Amino acid sequence: MKKNTEMNVRDQAVKWIEAQLAGAGAHGLVFGLSGGIDSAVCGALCREAAGEKALGVIMPCHSIPGDMEDALLVAGAFGIEVITVDLTGVFNEFVTVLPEAGMDAKANLKPRLRMSTLYYLARDLGYLVAGTGNKSELNAGYFTKHGDGAADILPLGGLYKTEVIAMAQELGVPQAVIEKPPSAGLREGQTDESDLGVTYRELDYVLKSRELGLKPEASDEVIKRVEDLRRSSEHKRTPVPVFNPKQ
Repeated sequence: MKKNTEMNVRDQAVKWIEAQLAGAGAHGLVFGLSGGIDSAVCGALCREAAGEKALGVIMPCHSIPGDMEDALLVAGAFGIEVITVDLTGVFNEFVTVLPEAGMDAKANLKPRLRMSTLYYLARDLGYLVAGTGNKSELNAGYFTKHGDGAADILPLGGLYKTEVIAMAQELGVPQAVIEKPPSAGLREGQTDESDLGVTYRELDYVLKSRELGLKPEASDEVIKRVEDLRRSSEHKRTPVPVFNPKQ
């Protein structure tokens, strides 16, 4: 029964992507292929929806070499066309002309350079940019504003991380990609869960409980951490405030 439910969600996602393409009059989809599970699932769904007009872009930028290998593994598994745009030199040059700043400010340049690259390609090809963010990350604000948070469509935006993992199994994402610790790859040794301060399982449980109007049976520390993440990132989920003068 569970497998059929997951297949149904998969089919719904593909049909939804097809509808977004048709509604926008776009020719295809372009997305970042990072070697992580979210980009793998997003890429597989886009490949089903857009066929050969699904373009995966590998964008190394002081990245872990294994990430590119995993991205190519995913591309091979699903027959996704890929191109590589090495942003390392661009990043290095950009940093030299900017005032000195902390590690986080520098790290956030990477997803913003990557999104600029995707929109460059999308504009030239008449494609839509498919973002790889999932519901857990969107709710926790775990994305870079105007970076990986910028996209035309979010195929995984209604799926919690644990649900993305289940879909990855159903789609046949390479096991090495499914089992690797989730990481944005912004810093050496960085992992998503260390940044979040909770595991994805804990995060999803609290978020789902709140969504259902239930009191989560988790430690006060975990609940507070999730609530703090949501509160501090609210500005990422709301439209840019616009001043309107009174007439």
